[in-house]
Amino acid sequence: MNSRRSLTGIFIGVIIALILLGTLAYWVISRADESRYEIPMLGRLTAFEFIDQNGQPFGSVDLKGKVAIIDFIFTRCQGPCPVMATKFLDLYKLFQGSDRVQLVSVTVDPEYDSASVLKEYAESQGVNDNRWVFLHTSMDSLVQFSEQGLKIAADKASLPGRHSTRFVLIDPEGRIRGYYDGLDDTSIAKLRNNIKRLLDESK
Repeated sequence: MNSRRSLTGIFIGVIIALILLGTLAYWVISRADESRYEIPMLGRLTAFEFIDQNGQPFGSVDLKGKVAIIDFIFTRCQGPCPVMATKFLDLYKLFQGSDRVQLVSVTVDPEYDSASVLKEYAESQGVNDNRWVFLHTSMDSLVQFSEQGLKIAADKASLPGRHSTRFVLIDPEGRIRGYYDGLDDTSIAKLRNNIKRLLDESK
């Protein structure tokens, strides 16, 4: 009789131990998944003010409270820019119901890409509101913005041809939250998910 009770007690103890181990394992895995999908904070966007395609000033103050994605393009580009513009257009359409997502394309060919040229380019992309703006500034300001504002190296001598193809994600508080390959579908899919997460977090 005692041996039966003893075996029953051991059996119950083993079951409880297994339940506790399973619970602990679930908690550890859940925490690992959370940390895996955390969006890092990689710096802070510095203040800037450029001119948009409508000839109006646009800068960091206009990004407050919004999730912004910034890239570098130029209208005469026959290399990566058309692909990047297509990715931006997809985002523009995906978040068309939200005025909290701001797309920003900065030209790396400011001598040619005047406000009027950028306006024509914007219209060719189907842009009909300010959710996607096209900015230009002097080359010196551009390089400073890239290197100090976005932490992306920029060689003045190699522009406009050799410019960054990365998309930079900025949160509503002006913090840099990620860099994404503007030519890679997997990277862009991750960007889309992170935009949605930042929108949810800042409701």
